[in-house]
Amino acid sequence: MGLRDRFSNFLLKQVEKRGWFEDIFNNTIRYGGRYVNDENILESSDVYELLQDISNQLMLADVVVEDAEGNEIKHHPALKTVRNPNNYLTGSEFIKLMTNTYLLQGEVFPVLDMDQLHLANNVYTELDERLVEHFSIGGETIPSFMIQHVKNIGTNHIKGVGILELGKNTLEGVMSAEKVLTDKYSKGGLLAYLLKLDAHINPQNAAQSKLIKAILDQLEAIDESRSVKMIPLGKGYSIESMKSPIEDEKILAYLNVYKKDLGKFLGINVDTYTALTKSDLEKAMMYLHNKAVKPIMKNFEDHLSLLFFGRNSDKRIKFKINILDFVPYSTKTNIGYNIVRTGITSPDNVAKMLGFPEQNTPETQAIYISNDLSKIGEKKATDDSLKGGDDSEKKGNAES
Repeated sequence: MGLRDRFSNFLLKQVEKRGWFEDIFNNTIRYGGRYVNDENILESSDVYELLQDISNQLMLADVVVEDAEGNEIKHHPALKTVRNPNNYLTGSEFIKLMTNTYLLQGEVFPVLDMDQLHLANNVYTELDERLVEHFSIGGETIPSFMIQHVKNIGTNHIKGVGILELGKNTLEGVMSAEKVLTDKYSKGGLLAYLLKLDAHINPQNAAQSKLIKAILDQLEAIDESRSVKMIPLGKGYSIESMKSPIEDEKILAYLNVYKKDLGKFLGINVDTYTALTKSDLEKAMMYLHNKAVKPIMKNFEDHLSLLFFGRNSDKRIKFKINILDFVPYSTKTNIGYNIVRTGITSPDNVAKMLGFPEQNTPETQAIYISNDLSKIGEKKATDDSLKGGDDSEKKGNAES
């Protein structure tokens, strides 16, 4: 064995004792793969952003109870439960958590216990010979009237599919690639140094071992890219950095392709959505609403209605989303101006949308149309506008 080989082995053992060398290579090269689970999936910024956009729309929805004719039932007891579901979640938190769980795991289990609403974990389900679904948690049976199985339906009638299953391979690849880059730059972009000596190495030489240890201490202290260390070396010693085997360009190119794929598992084309958010935020929110939010909302309405009212009731839980909550204020003012003048709504409704106090007068609660803002339904206003001319002219003509 040559001198350089003997020294390399010695140096490797010294560094491995410190755990530094082993830690770097374990995390970035040898064991670079990551197993995706509920806890770490949100570390992927792209997944987190898409989940936020979808669940925020649902969280901002107004939950109401309607009868068979679509009339809203005010002050129904179910509304109090939905708005204050339990002692540890608010109504908006509950809806957001329910949405995120549904998207990630593909299914979620709301449980109604008297006047409290919960989301159950580790639920075991099975169908009996009469195709009735049964539920149990830790061996304890849950009555079917207390629980609903909300599924993101794929091709299985008893189990939903979420991004953890649908996009497993893509997610693990993306998160592994992101971790490689993060680890590399959190360590200053350098994986290791090679200490070269032309002198004879003697492990029993205390002075030589002390010098090597001092040099290693200096190298280990470089913990970020802004650090600068000056290490004076004696004759026969030199230090050079080992080139990182991690090629940023290739990893970034991989991420640019596969990170976009994650949106497909949530029902969104990321390129289309990103382009719309830059050019027209209102269209982007409508795209998100129609592609992803609306189907989830319908599924939640069906199951929560069954949970609160049963199969034989004509009452329904409904989510009502004002899509204008997601557009810029300038857009709201333009929309408000136009919808008042086209007879779609009243000035008071627009004032409320824009955050102004309602005047609650007959004039502001009326619906208007056309440039002259005449009240719809007032026959006299319509007749006068059609006749033309003023009253004095009409009177003069009558006298003559």
